[in-house]
This record gives sequence, structure tokens and C-alpha cells, in this order.
Amino acid sequence: MSNPKKIFGTDGVRGTANVEPVTAETALGLGRAAAHVFKNLERRPRQGNRGKHKIVLGKDTRLSGYLLENAISSGILSMGVDVLFIGPLPTPGVAYITRSLRADAGIVITASHNPYADNGIKFFRADGYKLDDKIEDEIEHLVFSGEIENIRPTADEIGKAVRIDDALGRYIEFAKASFPRGLTLEGIRVVVDCAHGAAYKSTPCVLRELGAEVIVYGNQPDGQNINQDCGSMHPENLCRKVLEHKAHLGIAHDGDADRVLLCDEAGQLIDGDDIMAVAALDMLARKTLAEKTLVTTVMSNAGLEAAIKSVGGKVVRTAVGDRNVIDEMLKHHFNFGGEQSGHLIFRDFSTTGDGLVAALQVLRIMCAKKAPLSKLAQCWTRFPQLVTNVRVSEKKPFEQLDGVMKLVGEAEAELKGQGGRVFLRYSGTEPKARLLLEGRDAKVLEKWSQKICGAIQKQIGV
Repeated sequence: MSNPKKIFGTDGVRGTANVEPVTAETALGLGRAAAHVFKNLERRPRQGNRGKHKIVLGKDTRLSGYLLENAISSGILSMGVDVLFIGPLPTPGVAYITRSLRADAGIVITASHNPYADNGIKFFRADGYKLDDKIEDEIEHLVFSGEIENIRPTADEIGKAVRIDDALGRYIEFAKASFPRGLTLEGIRVVVDCAHGAAYKSTPCVLRELGAEVIVYGNQPDGQNINQDCGSMHPENLCRKVLEHKAHLGIAHDGDADRVLLCDEAGQLIDGDDIMAVAALDMLARKTLAEKTLVTTVMSNAGLEAAIKSVGGKVVRTAVGDRNVIDEMLKHHFNFGGEQSGHLIFRDFSTTGDGLVAALQVLRIMCAKKAPLSKLAQCWTRFPQLVTNVRVSEKKPFEQLDGVMKLVGEAEAELKGQGGRVFLRYSGTEPKARLLLEGRDAKVLEKWSQKICGAIQKQIGV
């Protein structure tokens, strides 16, 4: 193909299944390219004859997972690299199994929280962390350049496929190890919504083995019902079930269970910001938060930052995306971060967002403090937030719009005094300008929204 096109997005390759780039043909090419790259990456010395290189391959519960699993594994095997099939397993489980089995890399076939018709391919390095841009670019280049077309191992040099039957059990034991050994969940009733996704076995099993009474929904995947009116994309169902069953806690995953949203015993939704506040303040009190710093994105509420700073902690913000959070954590050796959407990374336990591990940390704090989640969530105050969208005729740089950045600067000056902030950007997918304002006084937010959006509307609005 003479005109290479970008297939990697912010989190691997994703799109409608059986439509480029999520086709059998491209998956085959990705398998070949990934096998070549990981086979030749510098990694720990190979001791004696340890056999071929190997790549772990997992997936969520989508119907199209079979198509992509066979295609990508064929590509890997054709390059003389073994494939370790682990079947449906949460994305963090694939990352863990990759480390546990000392594989060269891990691949998970999932479109996370997207509808079942979509699918995607995510890659992990040997250490369980997501790929950096340089390795992604190298894989993508090989998919389209034809450089490895003539590399064709034959006879016994062709890779071998093996099914790892205990992958689920390994991940269950790994997740349980993040919960204190001397603590149990006896007497706690938990409602779990697995979104008919990859956690349909693991999360209920871990909670039950730790002693909880578990009521499960979204645990009957049929290949087409993943994320459909359930899970973290529709947490209102979880909140209703928590009240119905008089549970102490509700847990909702997305399709690949790398995120979690919770519900307290009063039926109130507990999002990623709430979880970060509860966990980070607990870690600060126990002196276990590295550099006293929480890493989150620009989307997290300003009240979270105010709460962390009020007890001597710090907050570092990144662009949206859990990979940006993880990159910042790795760069400065921070150990906790996440997103409002429910991606929580506890690096003391996991290398990527893990909805089950995150839920267990909240349960640990509930048990240690003998307090309901509703009380724990009162540890911070969410600032009023106003998000306004302006439909635009063109995405002209804001600096080129008369007076807009001057108004933004004035708004920032006033809101900063109350611990608030201003965030203005263009939508990446729609012809809209988005203005996010946060502060302690909703009337002040409304005033600046009218001024800034009015100036945008006047010049490029439709």
C-alpha cells in the first residue's frame, strides 16, 4: 500500500469490526508486524534454550473477537512466534498474565466501552505497560511498508499456539493479593454489573472468595450484549439495584473492566473523581502516596484538587486518556492516578487501569474505617461545573478570535482566586467549541460562560 494511513488511535486500534482498520487482513498484518518488533526488542537475556518468543493473546466477549483472534494469531505464528491464548479476560488481566508468563508482549482484542459492533486491538510490552508512540509507529510502518513480506519461517520455525487454561485463576489470585490478607468482606453485600463483558467471571469470583455476598448482573455475554444498557455506561441500573437489594456497595465495569464506577448504599453514583479523592486522601494519611502526588486529567473536577491540596498533597494534570496518566506516573515515579471516567491506576499493584483492583481498594478503606461509602465520599466537595458547547463554522485558533483569549484570561484570574479553572477547546469529533468552567460560585460561571461563548458565537458561530 503506497499511501500509509494512521491506524493507531489514543488507545490501540479501534473501529467497526470487519471494516478497516479492524479487519482480518489488517489484524493479520498487525500480528506479523508486532511479532517482528517484539521478537527483536532488547529485553531480559534469554537463558539457554527457552524456546521461541511468545505473545499473550486475550479478548473481551464480542462476537467479532473470534474473527480477529484467529487473524492476529495467524500473523504472529507466521513470524515464528508462539501464541498463548487466554480467552476472555479483563484488559488488566492480560497485562498481568503477560508479566506472569514472561512473554515478549501481550495483546487484547477489545473495544472497551464501545458497542458490540466495534472492536479493537491493544498492545502491552513485556512489563505489562502500554506501548509508547515509537513502538506503535514502528508496528504501523511495517503493516504498510511490505518490509517484512519475505520473512517466512518454515517447518519447525513456525510458531505454536497454546491455550493457557489457568489464566483466569492466575488473575483472580493476583487481584485478591491487592486486598490485605488479614481482612475479609464478610457481612458486606455487593451488587456487581459486569456489562456482559470480560469481567463476568473474575469480579464476582474474587468478591465471593474474599467473603462478600454478591448479587451479579451483566454476567451472561452472548457476543452482542456487551455494554448494552448495562455496566459503567449505564450506571443508573446499578444504582437502582443497590437500593433494591439493600446492598452496601455497587460495582459497574465497562466491557474490558479496565474501569469502574461505584454506587454507595444510598443509591448515589460514585465516579472516578470520588474514588480518587477517597483513595488519595487515605494514602496521604498513611504516607503511601508517592511524592504526595495524585495524577489526573484536565477533566477532573477542581474540587478534587482543592481537597488534595488542603492536606498537603499535590495534583498533576495530563491530557485526557489513561495512557497519558500512566506515562506521567512512570516519568516521575508516582503510584496513583486516574480519570473521572473510572480508569484508576494503582501502580503498587497493577500496570494499567484495573476496575476490580480499584473497587477492592475502596472496600479496604470501608472495612478499615468501618464507614459506609456515602460517608467516605463526603471527604471532598465537588465544585459547580458548567460546560457549554458552541457550534462553529470553522475551528479557527482561539488566539485569532477578537477578544476571546482576553476574556478567558480575565475569567481565569477571577476563578483561580476561588480555586476554579477555565478549559476551552475544540471538539475532536464535532464542529463545536467546548468551554468548561469550574468554581465555587455558579453565578460567576454563568457570567463568564455568556461572555466567552458570546464572543465565539459572534465571530464563528452558526
